[in-house]
Amino acid sequence: MKTNDRQLIELMKEVDSGAAQLPDFQRGWVWDDGRIRSLILSVIHNFPVGAAMFLEYGNASIRFQHKPIEGSPVNPATVPDELILDGQQRLTSLYNALYSRNPVQTKTDKGTPIDCYYYLNIEKALNPKANNGEVVISVPASKKIISDFGRKVDIDLSTREQEFELKMFPLNIILDTSEEQNWQNEYYKYYNYDVGVIKQFTELFSKVINPTQQYQMPVILLDKTTPKEAVCQVFENVNTGGVSLTVFELVTAIFAMDDFQLRQDWEDRRKRYFSGDLLSKVTATDFLTALTLLSSFKAGGTVSCKKKDVLNLTLDAYKKYADSLCEGFLLAEKLLKEERIFSSYDLPYSTQLIPLSAVCTALMDGNRIYTTSVRYKVKQWYWCGVFGELYGSANETRYANDIVQVVNWINNNGNLPKTVTDFYFNPMRLLGMQSRQSAAYKGVMALILKNRAQDFISGMEMDFSTFSNEKIDIHHIFPRDYCTKNGYDKLKWNSVVNKTPLSARSNREIGGNAPSAYLKRLEKKGSVSSADLDKYVESHWIDHNLLRADDFQNFIIDRAKKLLAAIEKATGRTISGKDSDEVKQAFGAALN
Repeated sequence: MKTNDRQLIELMKEVDSGAAQLPDFQRGWVWDDGRIRSLILSVIHNFPVGAAMFLEYGNASIRFQHKPIEGSPVNPATVPDELILDGQQRLTSLYNALYSRNPVQTKTDKGTPIDCYYYLNIEKALNPKANNGEVVISVPASKKIISDFGRKVDIDLSTREQEFELKMFPLNIILDTSEEQNWQNEYYKYYNYDVGVIKQFTELFSKVINPTQQYQMPVILLDKTTPKEAVCQVFENVNTGGVSLTVFELVTAIFAMDDFQLRQDWEDRRKRYFSGDLLSKVTATDFLTALTLLSSFKAGGTVSCKKKDVLNLTLDAYKKYADSLCEGFLLAEKLLKEERIFSSYDLPYSTQLIPLSAVCTALMDGNRIYTTSVRYKVKQWYWCGVFGELYGSANETRYANDIVQVVNWINNNGNLPKTVTDFYFNPMRLLGMQSRQSAAYKGVMALILKNRAQDFISGMEMDFSTFSNEKIDIHHIFPRDYCTKNGYDKLKWNSVVNKTPLSARSNREIGGNAPSAYLKRLEKKGSVSSADLDKYVESHWIDHNLLRADDFQNFIIDRAKKLLAAIEKATGRTISGKDSDEVKQAFGAALN
């Protein structure tokens, strides 16, 4: 590794000639007009803008594909001397604003695309009290700033004479000493060599233009002998701000060394296997993480899928397991639908799909995943993760434990998996589940659907087809307006205990009425008998007698008990603390 300062003008020439290019996995240039102007101000004030990091091109073990910086006229076939690992946004911004003669293609702070040029206000640049927004301005590609719906021209810089008149120096010639000198000579001539004008521009040259031409930027250069793992690690470390790159993009670059187009392969797989709603949450990096988890498990050594392990994933391993893992994801999707999780919106944890798919793939050997006893254990493990709320943060270590321990458990060669033994559910958590943001909240709704819950009007069981066609959503059982009017505790009436999945049609009929009133209305609207409606209600773990009596307090206690029993059944674990003083005080009774 070498560190040295390079003149900005030399860096710009390297970008322009293609001697300095980008690895092709670098994302596009994204800086907006405001950030570009701030960067220009830092340079013209001779402030540091941070170091860039380059990699010598030609390392036999790192044959990254390359591409020119955006705006550069370089032929893509041009072989670079160096690749820019860190500094893309700054160097691209400076090249387009201070070197290229073309308009800068950027965007406003609101994301609207714009083409513009940058100018230096000569008088403001020499005024220490001037606002930065007045020193460097951007103008549209037309070089005219207009207002009043195009009827008024506020600033016109479309000719060199107009630049002279308004004393606006075009910044895209500041690094071209010859062109800057021509502009200066014409400027003096325009003002008939006025002594005051010459003195003012001379001061600008000494304080702004010349220091910018001499501006230096620190450059860290990694030589050709740098191992690929080190390059990838360095690249990850330096790209923590701005536009970060995913592990997938780095592995894409590594696989490209063997002429394998990982991005295209993933796109093909995504369309074939992951186009359904439930699996749409799976990212390319998720897939690589799951594949690394599976391949390290199959290898029989230490199982791990941390970032460094994904970066060390071999192309051979990818090719060996990618197809079977795709099938494992489809099996995971099918298993989740069996548990009445139908959409990505209602998926408790997208992260848990990683170990679930790897476990399903591992259990495809001998078709074990298709047997009832095996699927029961996988589902038990899954629900322990959901209701134990164990997948909300960094989970790579848990993933590794999961695939080893779940498979051993199923093979009767091991104890309960750690995710199962780590399961803990406090009964008070029922009142804390107030919205869909909670994984456990989504889990409760899935268990209600799995109980063969029937819609209040149609009596249709809410399976996949009904869920999709009838716009099933989660609604209050004791309506919000009714509860508010009666002064009930919001912690209770807005919790998962007072909610259930219903069709939009049933919810409209419920309105804000008392349960006793809306049940009668539902009977009339749906031409359903009281006995049948009571059966529909009971399928949601709701006591119809308490509902018809508008007995909110006892309803909350009774349904909380039933939900806890359902969680215990799904997880195969006993929930403790159901008769604690805290529970009795909060619910009004013990829940055991």
